[in-house]
Amino acid sequence: MNKYFLTSALLIGAVTLSPAWSYAQGFSSHHTTRKNAAGGVTSGTTQEVQGPNGGAAVRGQGVVSDGQGNAAGGSAGAFKTPGGAKGGRASSFTRSSDGSANYHSGGAVSGARGQASTSSSFSKDGQGNASGSRSTNATGSSGATYQGSTTYESGSGVNHSATCTSASGESVPCSR
Repeated sequence: MNKYFLTSALLIGAVTLSPAWSYAQGFSSHHTTRKNAAGGVTSGTTQEVQGPNGGAAVRGQGVVSDGQGNAAGGSAGAFKTPGGAKGGRASSFTRSSDGSANYHSGGAVSGARGQASTSSSFSKDGQGNASGSRSTNATGSSGATYQGSTTYESGSGVNHSATCTSASGESVPCSR
């Protein structure tokens, strides 16, 4: 698939809506869909909301196809609260006519109680063999930390590992 299409889809994407729709001071939404020169469709949506006390959120998503079974797209979102917390996420995917697919995502949040980030990826070839991974890191306001990693591989299954530390930096068991 032409990199132009993936780039276009990702540029259309912009960011995760706050659940505070009913408190919105301002809201806007835009959507467009059109046939493209490759014989497929290009489509995108953006939405924004502004709360009465300075909170705001924005999100967007886009997808593009070529009419031959190939597609690419992405989405993204971000928010901020009146209390100073903020976060964002983004993802992208491609799918080829041979059945192969790829997906990548990431996100982060921070606020008075700490910060966290995560990233993931997944891929599948045309024969159905798949693999994926996710990593997550979090630090609480006390300084306690969590670092986790999960992987998947066709034929091998799922593997997870995690490391946790207390506020004083000592290694401690990770509780569920």
